[in-house]
Amino acid sequence: MNGAESLIRTLVAGGIRTCFTNPGTSEMHIVAALDRLPEMRSVLGLFEGVVTGAADGYARMTGKPACTLLHLGPGFANGLANLHNAKRAQVPIINIVGQHATYHLRHDTPLNSDIEAIARPYSKWLRTSSAAPEIGRDAAEAILAARTSPGHIATLIVPADVAWSENGAVAAIPALPAAPLPSSESVERAAAMLRSGLRTAILLTGSALHGRGLRTAGCIAAGTTAKLFAPYPFTRMERGVGSPPVERIQYVLEQAVEQLKEFRQLILVGAQAPISYFASPGKNSVLTSPECEIHTLARPGEDAAGALDALAAALSYNGSNVPAGKAERPPLPDGDITLPGLAAAVGATLPENAIVVDESMTSGRGMMAATIGAPPHDWLANTGGSIGIALPLAVGAAVACPKRPVLCLSADGSGLYTAQALWTMAREGLKVTTVIFANRVYNVLKREFSYLGVGDPGPIVRNLFEIGRPDLDWVLLAKGLGVPGTRVASLNEFAKALREGFESQGPTVIEVPL
Repeated sequence: MNGAESLIRTLVAGGIRTCFTNPGTSEMHIVAALDRLPEMRSVLGLFEGVVTGAADGYARMTGKPACTLLHLGPGFANGLANLHNAKRAQVPIINIVGQHATYHLRHDTPLNSDIEAIARPYSKWLRTSSAAPEIGRDAAEAILAARTSPGHIATLIVPADVAWSENGAVAAIPALPAAPLPSSESVERAAAMLRSGLRTAILLTGSALHGRGLRTAGCIAAGTTAKLFAPYPFTRMERGVGSPPVERIQYVLEQAVEQLKEFRQLILVGAQAPISYFASPGKNSVLTSPECEIHTLARPGEDAAGALDALAAALSYNGSNVPAGKAERPPLPDGDITLPGLAAAVGATLPENAIVVDESMTSGRGMMAATIGAPPHDWLANTGGSIGIALPLAVGAAVACPKRPVLCLSADGSGLYTAQALWTMAREGLKVTTVIFANRVYNVLKREFSYLGVGDPGPIVRNLFEIGRPDLDWVLLAKGLGVPGTRVASLNEFAKALREGFESQGPTVIEVPL
C-alpha cells in the first residue's frame, strides 16, 4: 500500500466519505487512490473556491468534515476566500494539498510556493507529511483536530513522493474529546440575570441554533421573557413552524442599535458581543447600549447546547413549554416585482424541510421575516463576509442532504465570484433552485460609501460600483454551465418558477431583474 492509499483509507475509516476536489499533477497518486476506493465520493469543482465553499456547506448540514483535494500553493490559495468563511463558521474541514516531490523542491519550479505559510492563517492544525509510513497517522490526527469542538480546519500537505512511496499504513482514529461545559459559576450568573426582571437578550450561535440547543433556548426564553437573537453572520439556524423564534441582528449599524437598545443584559452562548462589520467616521461600532451588561455563558469551543441544558436546570425548567412559530404563510403576491413581493413569494412557496442558503444582503433582506411561518427549514448564512459563498455552500448542502430541496439566494455580483458551482450542480444532479437578484450594482458598497460623509459618488466611483454595461445574462450563463434558467418579469412568474424549481430533480436558475 502506498502513502496515497493509506491516506484515503484512513480518511474513510474515520468517517470522511466525501471529497470536493480540483486536483493537479502533484496529486495524481491520491487521485488514483480515490479511483480504487469508491467508498469516498469525489465531487469535482471547476474552481477551488467552489471546492472549499462546498466543504463548508457539507459540514454545516452533517456536523462532519468532508475533505478537499487541492493543487499546490496556488490551487489552495484560490480557495482561501471561502476557507475564511468556513473558519468563521467554525466547521470541520480537512484540506489535502499536494506538494512537489521533496527532492524536486530544490529546483524552485514555477508552481513552487510556501504552502504552509499560505495555509497557516486558515488552519487550526497544519502538517506536511514526511514519509509514507506516517501519512495514515497524519490523516488520523487531522480528523481529530478538525472534529474537536467547535469544528476546525485541518490542512495536510502531501509531497508527491510521500504519496507514491510504499509502506503506507491505515491508522486508528483517536477518540474525539467531548466539548467542555461552562463553569457552574457562569451558569449561576446567567440564571441570576434571567431572574432579575431586567430586559434580557440571549445571543445564540453554533449548536444553540438547531436541534436540542435551540429547543432548550426556546424553553428558557418562554419562562423568562428573554428574547433570542442570532448574530448576522450565523452558521446554521433551524426555523419555521415548530422552532422557537430567533431574531437575526441587523447588518446595518443604525438598525442593529435600534434593535438592541432596550436590553440591559445580554447573555452570550458561543457568540461574541455584537459589533458592526466596519468602522464608520463618528459612529460607535458597539451595537449594544452602554448600560447593557454582557455575560458569556458559553465560550466558542464549549458545549453550547449543554450550557443551555445546565441553565434550564438552574432555572428549574423542564422543556415542556417551548414556544414554536405558527404556521402562517404570506399570501401569494402578484403584479410587478418588488422586494417585499419577492420575499412573500418565497414565504408562500418554500417547501417543508428545505435548506435556504442566503447571500442576498440587499435584495433578500425581507426573506427571513416572510418565512418565519413556513414549514420547518434550515437557513445558512455568510459567516465571514467574503462574498461568493452562496452557490458553493448550496452545492455542499445538497450533497450532504440529497433528498432535501435547496434554495440558493444570491445577487449577480456575488454570484459571479463562483458561478462555476452551477456546473457542479448540473454534473451531480443536485436539487438546487438558485435565485439571482440582478440589480447590476454592488449595493452594499454604495451604502458603505454613503457612510463616509463625502457626498454622492462621482462618475469614477459609480463606474466601480455598477456592474452593467454590458448587462449580465444569467439565463445564458446558466445554460452554458448546464443548468436550465428562466428570467421572470412579474411576481406571478417568480412564484411559478420557484414551484417548478422545488419540484425539479435537478438544478435550476431564476434571474430576477431589479
